[in-house]
Amino acid sequence: MKLAVVGGGSTYTPELIDGFARLRDTLPVGELVLIDPAAERLELIGGLARRIFARQGHPGLITTTSDLDAGVEGADAVLIQLRVGGQAARLQDETWPLECGCVGQETTGAGGLAKALRTVPVVLDIAERVRRASPDAWIIDFTNPVGIVTRALLKAGHKAVGLCNVAIGFQRRFAALLDLAPADIHLDHVGLNHLTWELGVRRGGPDGEDLLPRLLADHGEAIAGDLRLPPALLDRLGVVPSYYLRYFYAHDEVVRELATKPSRAAEVAAMERELLALYGDPALDEKPELLARRGGAFYSEAAVDLAASLLGGGNGGGPAVQVVNTFNNGTLPFLPDDAVVEVQARVDGSGPRPLAVPALDPLYSGLVSHVTAYEDLALDAALRGGRERVFRALLAHPLVGQADRAEGLTDRLLAHNKEHLPWA
Repeated sequence: MKLAVVGGGSTYTPELIDGFARLRDTLPVGELVLIDPAAERLELIGGLARRIFARQGHPGLITTTSDLDAGVEGADAVLIQLRVGGQAARLQDETWPLECGCVGQETTGAGGLAKALRTVPVVLDIAERVRRASPDAWIIDFTNPVGIVTRALLKAGHKAVGLCNVAIGFQRRFAALLDLAPADIHLDHVGLNHLTWELGVRRGGPDGEDLLPRLLADHGEAIAGDLRLPPALLDRLGVVPSYYLRYFYAHDEVVRELATKPSRAAEVAAMERELLALYGDPALDEKPELLARRGGAFYSEAAVDLAASLLGGGNGGGPAVQVVNTFNNGTLPFLPDDAVVEVQARVDGSGPRPLAVPALDPLYSGLVSHVTAYEDLALDAALRGGRERVFRALLAHPLVGQADRAEGLTDRLLAHNKEHLPWA
């Protein structure tokens, strides 16, 4: 089995390598190709990856290349985890929206739109080259904004599934609080990427006992602390929102916070410099503890499970249930079929098939519909360009919604992204 990782020079990659090494019985990788244009950085991470495999006794071959076409040739699955413009672009995404009184965040609001505009054309080009080199390969997208990028891939006819680590993070957290094995926890996880709610926490499977009321009664304060939301709000909702919902439920508070502290991008950039220095140590043969602070917790487990299911190895060779991003196809009846939702799905070699989900309260379905409309306009802007399309997407976003604010954000977005948007 051959896997390729586009963006293999990411500081995330050792987390992924560690998962491949530990879970080799689930996903027997024979060849792993790390692909990245940053050759020096790629060699640092490639060297660490080989040492991790060697330490854990994994027999697979790890190679590195800056040649995308050669790297993906013959691959069974291609994972895409890239950041167009790097941390410098992220820093801009987190900064200029604050000038207009809007949240500065890399996937949510105006910053998220900027990232989508930069990213969608690049990922679509990569996907076309994958299709030419390996027409049967699955594309697993971990590149944000995952919902918009996955929708672009699927609408272009690619064999693609979007993946996020929010759900598996909740699963692991809830399992620990309930003193259960993670495999015993099934989430009624419903919504869009970075806009989801846990409507149920079930023991054993989709039809199991719902433990959510007990979880909130016994551990609501701790969960609210993790989310940085008031415990009383969780009591009133009776569900667990994704931590990205704080940008909606406490937007103005978040804006005030972001205006008075260093950006997450600056923190991550400093962390990446430290990580790269560690990765260059020839004695290091395991992922360092610092990597846990970089983000992407449990990404490797989720990626391994998804790839194994798509390639015929999930759950001992059968289909597996996992949270993925895929076409709606009636799952949420109030959305178009070609919207991309993030829900539990049964995954096998034919792809994901969403499970039935509980009916959404209008409190949630209204916001999902609103953000879906924004994502539709955002994708149109990413595919066709144009200032007016950018303005329309921003005006439609529930965190913007005012014409003068959308104008100011449009001007700033285009000014800060000219080098990545040829049409700007």
